Amino acid sequence: MLTPGKSDSSTGHRPPATDDSLTSRSRTPKTIDAPILLVEDKDSLRAMLRHALEAQGHTVVEARDEPEAVRALQQGRPGVVLSDLRLPSGDGFGVLRAAKDLDPELPVIVMTAYGSIQDAVAAMKEGALDFLAKPIDPDHLLLLVERALAQRRLVSENVLLKEELASRRGAPVIVGEDPALRQVSIALQRAAGTDATVLLQGESGTGKELFARALHALSARADGPFVAINCAAIPDTLLESELFGHEKGAFTGAVARKLGRFEMAHRGTLFLDEIGDLPLGLQAKILRALEERRFERVGGTTSLHIDVRIVAATNKHLKTAIAARQFREDLFFRLSVFPITIPPLRERRDDIEMLARYFVERFCRELKKKPATLSPQALQELQAYPWPGNVRELQNCIERAVILADGDTLHPRNLNLSFPEQRDEPAVAPNPWDQIDLSGTLSEASRRVLAEVERRKIEQTLREASGNKVRASEILQVSYKTFLVKLKEYGIE
Repeated sequence: MLTPGKSDSSTGHRPPATDDSLTSRSRTPKTIDAPILLVEDKDSLRAMLRHALEAQGHTVVEARDEPEAVRALQQGRPGVVLSDLRLPSGDGFGVLRAAKDLDPELPVIVMTAYGSIQDAVAAMKEGALDFLAKPIDPDHLLLLVERALAQRRLVSENVLLKEELASRRGAPVIVGEDPALRQVSIALQRAAGTDATVLLQGESGTGKELFARALHALSARADGPFVAINCAAIPDTLLESELFGHEKGAFTGAVARKLGRFEMAHRGTLFLDEIGDLPLGLQAKILRALEERRFERVGGTTSLHIDVRIVAATNKHLKTAIAARQFREDLFFRLSVFPITIPPLRERRDDIEMLARYFVERFCRELKKKPATLSPQALQELQAYPWPGNVRELQNCIERAVILADGDTLHPRNLNLSFPEQRDEPAVAPNPWDQIDLSGTLSEASRRVLAEVERRKIEQTLREASGNKVRASEILQVSYKTFLVKLKEYGIE
């Protein structure tokens, strides 16, 4: 969830350099917090490399093959991965992919036999930072490790500087520590450094617009305008004029020229919310504006050039809409250059208490009430509630509770949550078949159902594998390449 506020000091700033941190290489450096993951099946070589690294103050975590390395990656974040390409179970390419799935910025150094340099080149094309040819020169090893750690620190400092700059410009900050939300934050940082079109996917109330605002604030267009439009909130007959503007006399009531949202967002960011509700007739004009960076106002003949970064959002499954011929496939591919899926609140329950306390503090301050706390019983109810409206519903619930509370403690009665078992009439489970679009021919309906089952199964397996794509492909018993194709096909990040 993104909420307006100042960046917390807990995000971390490096302390100022001391004399010790500026000493020469001849002195043993201090132990780093993040260990080095060493993946090598030969015991003698692994012991030699471990001793060389530990002599320089590094902490080393060992693994003998790819499965052990993947477990080590999941259990703790290393600062650098050092892996042999030839392993008895799996290989170094699998270790490389698992490391990049965990953290795209994690530096990986591969080791290979002298006659297999082409394998090392292939690994570098897949994202490895560098390679070492066997027999290993310990001095060369230490040089590459120090270079990798320096690059890692530089990336972290760059992210912190961007966050600090965005915070000073009033950008929203992310509240939450769930791993799924951290992956969204990493993806947001990577997207912000480009001008690629971003598609934010997630249920209603997950904070898609705030993520879009954060993306804008972190980008090179931060000094330009951020213009938002909800495609579902404007009647179809007026939406084209709202997006592209109109000339005087273009239609009855057009008494003057009007600028559209595309023009207003020139050299900035245009946020197209609820893009799945865009009328089919308007989708072709949107596609042309995205591809050619040109459009005409309604009733106009002059082609206008625009420089706009597009961020779109939807709570619908656009693949299903494409199959039902309700959404253009070419527009979908143009919008989903960089898809980001925001997890619902029920899938990150550890963040509920943190968000609730944040909102209590915020609304007490805004409503000029004395600081309040949540009772243990209130926290228990917040954790048990399913939150169908996601973070927006939680925010509204806490605001109402702060208004209703008489003292400095919020109780369950102030939350006024309606659990299914508390209703007068028992909740009736909806028929799942009523939620399925069975329009069109038999083959079209079958294709939509199969696509939905595949998408849900992949998402479920990714959650079970804690986001590890290699492990998820193994559980599903499909090749890693096929799994990546499916992720791209269904827009799963």
